[in-house]
Formats: sequence, C-alpha cells, structure tokens
Amino acid sequence: MRISQLFTVFAVVFTGSFAIELDIKDKDSVCSAAALVADGMLNYYEGTKYGGTVGMFSQPYYWWESGEAFGGLIDYWYLCQNDTYEQLIYDALIAQKGSKNDYIPSNQSTTEGNDDQGFWGITVLEAAERNFTNPTHGTPGWIALAQAVFNTMWARWDKDYCGGGLRWQIFTWNSGYSYKNTISTACLFNIAARLGRYTGNTTYFDIAEDAYQWLVDVKYIVEGDSAQIFDGAEITDNCTDITTIEWSYNYALMLGGSAYIYNATEDSAWLQRTEQFLEGAKVFFNDSIMYERACQGAGSCNNDQRSFKAIFSRCLGQTSVLVPSTADTIDPWIQASAEAAAKSCSGGSDGMTCGLNWFLGNWDGKYGLGEQMSALEVIQNLLIHDREAPYTNQTGGTSQGDAAAGTSGNGQSANLNSDDLTITGKDRAGSGIITAVILAVLVGGSVWMVI
Repeated sequence: MRISQLFTVFAVVFTGSFAIELDIKDKDSVCSAAALVADGMLNYYEGTKYGGTVGMFSQPYYWWESGEAFGGLIDYWYLCQNDTYEQLIYDALIAQKGSKNDYIPSNQSTTEGNDDQGFWGITVLEAAERNFTNPTHGTPGWIALAQAVFNTMWARWDKDYCGGGLRWQIFTWNSGYSYKNTISTACLFNIAARLGRYTGNTTYFDIAEDAYQWLVDVKYIVEGDSAQIFDGAEITDNCTDITTIEWSYNYALMLGGSAYIYNATEDSAWLQRTEQFLEGAKVFFNDSIMYERACQGAGSCNNDQRSFKAIFSRCLGQTSVLVPSTADTIDPWIQASAEAAAKSCSGGSDGMTCGLNWFLGNWDGKYGLGEQMSALEVIQNLLIHDREAPYTNQTGGTSQGDAAAGTSGNGQSANLNSDDLTITGKDRAGSGIITAVILAVLVGGSVWMVI
C-alpha cells in the first residue's frame, strides 16, 4: 500500500484528528476555511500545469463545470477580499471567451451545449456584478461578453418544436440535440434577468418573462405555493413526456433570476414566483442541511450532479440579499449546511478533502471537483450580507456593455434555429450566431457527447 493511501485510510478512521475548522460567526474563520477548500479545488486545475489548458479543469470534468468553478472563485475574491487567485481567474475568463467573444471557444466547438455556454455567461455576469478586474487591451467588458452569450442563445430560441425553448445541444450532430431541458432555458432566463437589472434595459425582463412562461406552458415548471421544476423532454413527442427528476441547479437559476427581477422592478408577481421557488427548494434540505435529493441517497450522483450544490448555494445567497424577506428562511440553511460541509472536509491524505454527503459529520469517501466547489460556495455564502449587493451600472458597476455583442451586426443570424431580438433605444440588441455553420464545416461532424 502506498504512503498516500495509508494517509487516506488514517484520515477516514481518525476523522476527528483532521478537518477544516469553521466558526460561522467569524469572518476570518470563514475565509480561512474557504481558502483551504479553494486550494483543494485547484488541485484539479490544468491551467497552471505543463501542457494544460488555461481555464480548464482535468478530466473527467466538463467545460461547463470549469465556468461554474470560476464563478465561485470570483465570489471568494469578493467576499473574502482575497486576491490570491485574481490573475488565475482573469486569465481563465479571457482564455475561454472564444474568438467571437461569445464563449464558444474552438476547443469546445464540437461539443458545447446551450447550458455549457450559459454557465460561462453566468460567470462573467458574476465578474461584472462584483467589479472584478476589467478586461484590457481591447477585450470587451464582462457585461459585453455576457450580452454576447445572451444574444447567441436567444438566437437559438426554437419556436418550431414545442413552441419555444432551447435545446440541450447547440449543434445538430450532438446527442441530446432533440432534448429540450430546463437548465438551458433557465440559463437564458437567469442571464436575461441579470442583464436587465445591471443595464436597466427592461427588454431583457420581457425575454426573461417569455422564457419563464414557456417553461410553465410546457409544464417543466408547475406553479403553486410550492413550485416544482422538472428536467425536460424530447421534441419528438412535442415535449409532453417529461422527465420529472428535480435537480437543485434548476431551482437555483430560476430562484436567483426571479430574485434579480423583483429586486430591480419590485413587481409583486416576481416576488410571488421567488417565494414559490424557495418553497419548492425545501425538498433539497433535511434538518436544514443541503443535499442532491435525486441521486445522493442512492449514491448515484455523476460528476456533474456532484457540483449542483455549488450554484444552488450561490443563488440562495443572492436571493437572501436581493429579496431580504427570504433571509429568515435561507440564512439558517446556509449556516447549517456550511457547518456540515466543513465537517465533511476531513478526508484524503491532507485530512481536508471535502465529501459529498454532509449529513455524516465527517468525510464520506467521495472526492472531486464538485465536492470542493460545493463546499466552497456554501461556506463563503456565510458572508453574503457583509458586502455590497451585486452591482449595477447605477450603483457603482464599472463593466462596459455592448448590447449588440455576438450578433452579425446587421440583425441577421446564420443559425437556422433563431429568433429575432428587438431592443429599442441606445441599448438596441440584435440576434444571431455566425459561428455554427463555419464550425460545422471545420469539424465535419466528428464529435463526442457532453453534458
């Protein structure tokens, strides 16, 4: 047996000897714990290794999860006011933006899905809302990059099947192209909500409303005092045979997006929707401790699903700030989950590797990028009320936008799956994507399936 394996066994047996210490009431303790978890997360990062790709984490972690991870690191930079990873984050966001500045980089051009692109759009929004170091040397601002993601996604809004919505996949040759899932449309919804709040352009809210209403119309969202959000369906049956699995990341983006719109508009309808999603999200807690209900108990969570609690924690924190009336519900969840997550970070050869199951009071033997991401986000969200709410261009946000980013410049789209976008006034935005046909020729349809 290797020495490292002996240390792992020792850490499992004597979990009381190793763990990340956390006092949830003390900022220094929270940031110290977050720093240890973030350091463990970056053990999986390839961008600083010889031959590695900047912005990418190691196999088997997909590209979208890299975007999610950097969103968490931006919040660590902001909430703990720690610039240790500032250059690393900046380099990753720039390296992965692609030649068209729309987060369809050439290294992902054969496999990227709408949800993959959407998560990177959410990450650059995080950069804008936290006043993260602005791009230089002619690179568009974070908001402009998010607008490019939004415009290219909206161009793919597909009315021909199921009356709207986004397909899971962007490119026709990828498995899943015929599946319309909630997460893809939820990404568009969340991005639109946040762009509306940041820019003050209400047309983004109109499109968020369209996305929300479509999800309700196809019954992916079941409204009520406790809303339910299901996974998706195939277009071959007109999106009627719904996969009724509930994932925390779907609730995260719909809850967070609703909170952003309510915060900006004070529209009571969006307050009600926020409250309904929050009530529905209670299914992901047991004794106030967060878990991924659909797979965790059975031990069947895959690499993607093991990270869902990360974006869920982040969106809960955002909601608690943007809609203060929700704090009495959310803050105890974050506190209990953070304490439990820290106790799970007692494994591995270092005695501080984080696990998946936070109920045990120690490490469960699971480890990976998703486990580290989730622990980081829930722990650092203990500080969500200590710093300013997400900035807008009216409250100190410094990111420069471009409402026509990602379009062909003449309002025409090269994608057959498109829907025109009209935004009036100085923030007029178009729709379009000019990369799909070119990339299709280049790659000749030789691909692998991704999540």
